[in-house]
Amino acid sequence: MLDQYSTLLLYSAMGVYAIAFIAFTLDLSRRSAGVTARAATVQSGAARMAAARGRAQGAAGSTTTLERPAGYGPEAPGDAPDALRPGKEGVSLRVGVALSILGFVLHLGADILRGVAAARVPWANMYEFSMTGTLIIMGIFLVAVVRKELRFLGAVITGLVLILLGISTVGFRVDVVPLPPALQSYWLVIHVMVAILATGFFTLSFALSVVQLLQARREALGSSARALKLRMLASVPSAESLERSAYRVAIVGFVLWTFTLMAGAIWAEHAWGRYWGWDTKEVWTFVIWVIYAAYIHARATRGWRGSHSAWLAIVGYSAVLFNFGIVNVFFKGLHAYSGL
Repeated sequence: MLDQYSTLLLYSAMGVYAIAFIAFTLDLSRRSAGVTARAATVQSGAARMAAARGRAQGAAGSTTTLERPAGYGPEAPGDAPDALRPGKEGVSLRVGVALSILGFVLHLGADILRGVAAARVPWANMYEFSMTGTLIIMGIFLVAVVRKELRFLGAVITGLVLILLGISTVGFRVDVVPLPPALQSYWLVIHVMVAILATGFFTLSFALSVVQLLQARREALGSSARALKLRMLASVPSAESLERSAYRVAIVGFVLWTFTLMAGAIWAEHAWGRYWGWDTKEVWTFVIWVIYAAYIHARATRGWRGSHSAWLAIVGYSAVLFNFGIVNVFFKGLHAYSGL
């Protein structure tokens, strides 16, 4: 019965996340409209300035210094659209954040009920790992939005969480089952929980890196017509700032993943009598560690900045998803989750 309530709460959370995704998307559309309005204001002001200068030159026969017409240029008081004014938040953004918090509460309730129904921690199989993992991703995002400049990630994070939850509820859903002997250990709490936390930080770094690539593209295009397709990014931090944020978040994830690798080896020795056995899951955990170690090392010592850095972060997160969605399902090994 508790498991059924857990499922109901999870579906409710998904519904709320879907509405939050729409609200965040509308906010991005509002930002885009604000940039368009600002560009139109600047162009109109420039045209009035040029016309006034021409009339003055025609009347006096010489160049006359003119004051800037009211409303011209981004520095003029009150000329910036609401979407771009510092500290100005749209209703859609506030609704998106509020719904994300509500969805998180429902999600948390679903996770707790699943654990109570199973009489253990709720991350012993792929379905439970997905449920808890996406909960942590949303939790990290909600903590991050305290910094208002990161709220633009709302559409990316809620969309990704919806996709992951949809896949897990359709493909990985299992009833509560007893733990196999290898999982009956306190290391299940420590090792897997830290892996979930690391994945949450890697997800945020991935989202920042994706937006960084788009922002870098917009900045490279300058004021060309093609840049207008990315005009909504004019109100988010620069590509350089996004890169710094992605790097810092990835370092936290890397530290946690390092502990995951070490704790997994200790647990393997307790369960199977060896620290390392080249099991497929062990190998891919190490591959992920190597990719992120290369990312951090290359950026810190080799000066790999910009797109190179972003692509390494994206490759690393792709390896995380491959490890979870492909290795767990299609590769046999000692780490095969129960219920699949």
